[in-house]
Amino acid sequence: MAKDDRRLPTEPKRTEVEEFLRQIAVAPVTARSGAMGRLIFALDATASRQPTWDRASHIQAEMFAETAALGGLAIQMCYFRGFAEFHATPWLTDGGELIRLMTAVTCLSGTTQIARVLRHAVAETGRTRVNALVYVGDAMEESAETLAELAGRLGLLGVPAFMFQEGDEPVTRRSYQQIAQVTSGAYMSFDAASAKALRDLLTAVAVYVAGGRKVLADYANHAGGDVLRLTRQLR
Repeated sequence: MAKDDRRLPTEPKRTEVEEFLRQIAVAPVTARSGAMGRLIFALDATASRQPTWDRASHIQAEMFAETAALGGLAIQMCYFRGFAEFHATPWLTDGGELIRLMTAVTCLSGTTQIARVLRHAVAETGRTRVNALVYVGDAMEESAETLAELAGRLGLLGVPAFMFQEGDEPVTRRSYQQIAQVTSGAYMSFDAASAKALRDLLTAVAVYVAGGRKVLADYANHAGGDVLRLTRQLR
């Protein structure tokens, strides 16, 4: 395994998850003044993604449940598939409605549209403040330079991108890491055996968006396990 490889096995290494949450610790924090946190949750819905898409539907319910007591979380789901097909939901505060929309989607063959996701996030932030972008995918079939430039625009707006890669294809990994770095976000890879780790990390991001770093640390005390070990450095 390469030195910079942060792939999540079934039981994530402590150093890997600590590094991920260390990156969250330095991500931009937007003053919320009681406002609901806003998170864009973007997914690659091309054909290879169907199993992960099904898992993500269940993860969403837990993200909403964990953030409800923090004043709530508004999520906008974005996805692309097929031939240049791109969709974005309205901003949703009902986990059940988001799950209903997600389960109605069928993944279709197509190429990645990460640039479109980043442009959309920039445009949304121009209308109403977005606290973070989460992206889950397994490929990158676009210009790395174009993605880096768009990530730079998002970073200037103070929106961290949390990039989750299924698998460990090296070109994809480098691009996702660059997007995360430029936006002051974080990167992590996972595999089919690490659904629990993905759930825990996505929930941690949602808690961070809804309540900030201190609330994330409090959540970790309650959750225990990997999440607690991951967030000790935030204290």
